[in-house]
Amino acid sequence: MKTPSTTLEVFSGALACAGRGAGGVARVAGIAGLLGVFAAACAGEIKAPAGGAGGDADGSGGGGGVTVPPGGSGGDRRTASGGSPGGAGASGSGGAGVAGSSGGLGGARAGTGGASGLGGATAGLGGAGGAGSTDPTAICARWTADRANLSEGTWSGATASCTAGDMSADARANALRLVNLYRWLAALPPVTTDPAHDAEDMACALMMRANNMISHMPPTTWLCYTAAGADGASNSNVSSGPAVSSVDLYMTDPGNPTTIGHRRWLLSNSLGPIGIGGTDRSSCLWTLTGTGKAGKPWMAWPPAGIVPVQAVFAGGTKGGADTTGWTVESDSINLANAQVTVTVDGTNMPVTVAQLLGGYGSKYAISFIPMGWTTQPNKTYSVAITGITTPISYTVQTITCN
Repeated sequence: MKTPSTTLEVFSGALACAGRGAGGVARVAGIAGLLGVFAAACAGEIKAPAGGAGGDADGSGGGGGVTVPPGGSGGDRRTASGGSPGGAGASGSGGAGVAGSSGGLGGARAGTGGASGLGGATAGLGGAGGAGSTDPTAICARWTADRANLSEGTWSGATASCTAGDMSADARANALRLVNLYRWLAALPPVTTDPAHDAEDMACALMMRANNMISHMPPTTWLCYTAAGADGASNSNVSSGPAVSSVDLYMTDPGNPTTIGHRRWLLSNSLGPIGIGGTDRSSCLWTLTGTGKAGKPWMAWPPAGIVPVQAVFAGGTKGGADTTGWTVESDSINLANAQVTVTVDGTNMPVTVAQLLGGYGSKYAISFIPMGWTTQPNKTYSVAITGITTPISYTVQTITCN
C-alpha cells in the first residue's frame, strides 16, 4: 500500500494537558481533549506511514509525521522515532520528518453539542444538519475553487540561525481555506487564524524542522528550542509535512485507528481561532483553546448530505476514509453502545464498528470501516446508528467533481 511520506500524531489529556480547557471544557479531566499534530505529550499518537513499511505499534520505527495536541482524557502521547512511521503508537519522542506530499495540519477541539447544524442536507434523528449546500453544482464549484491553489508557498526562516521566519501569506491562506472547505462540507462554521497562534506555530515548526522530529513536548535540549515553540507544540497538531497538504492527510487520518483524532479536531464544534505555521517540511496547526460554539449534536465524515467522492479519498492514503474508517462524533450523545447499519438501494453494506477514545475533538466517537466494499461515486448511503439514547440517521450522497 502506498502511504504518505509524513506521519500524524495524536494525543489527548494526561497531566501535561491539565488546565488547557477547550470550549469551556477542561482539557484534561476527561471531556474532549485536543488533537494536535505537534503538541505537548498527552495520550496515544497517530502516524501516517511515510512511504515505506509502517512502524511498530509502540510508536518506534516512525520516520516523521503528524501529531495531535493535548486535550481531554488519556495517557501519554509521543511521536515515533526513526525509520518509517507506522500505525498508532503509544509512545515515542518524535519521528524523523521527511518532506512529504502531505503533512499535518488540522486538529480541532472539544465543544459542547446541542444546536442543529448549518445547511440543508438530510438530517437524522439525532438532529444534526447536513452539508453546506444541497446543490451538487455549487458543491463541486466550491470544491474545485478552494483546491485550485494548493501551493505550499515559501518559508523565510532558517534552521542554521534558528530563525522561525514566516510562511508566505498565500500558503497560510491555502491551508486555512482547506480547513474551512472540509468544515463547510460538514455544515460547520469557518474558522480564522490568530496572528499570535501563527507566530508560536512558526516557532514550533522551526523546532520540528531543525531536529528532524516531531513532538508535543520538545525537550529544552532540542536545537532552536524556544518557550514559544514549545507552547505551540503543546497546543497544536504537528506534522513532518508542509502545512497545506497536511490538511488532507488529517482528514484521512491514517495510522490512528483508536482515535482518528486529527479528523475529529478539524470537525469539532469548538475549533478556532487556529494558528498555522509551516516550513518546507514541517508544520504546526493550533487547535487548543478554541472558542468556537458550533453546537452541532453530532458530526460525521463522510458528512451527511452531498459530498465529492474525492473528499473521501483525499490525503494520499490508499482507500482513504474507507480504510481508516467513517466516523461519527458527538459532545453530547453517548455512542458507547452504538450499532451501525449502512445501506445502498436497500442492500446492507457490512461495516466493522469501533469505539474511539474520548478527548479528540469530541467526548464520544465511533468509527465504522466498510467490509468488502468501497465508497462509489453517485451513490446514496443511508446510515442508521441505533442502540443509543438519541438515534442518529443520515444519508451520504456522493458526487464526482472534475
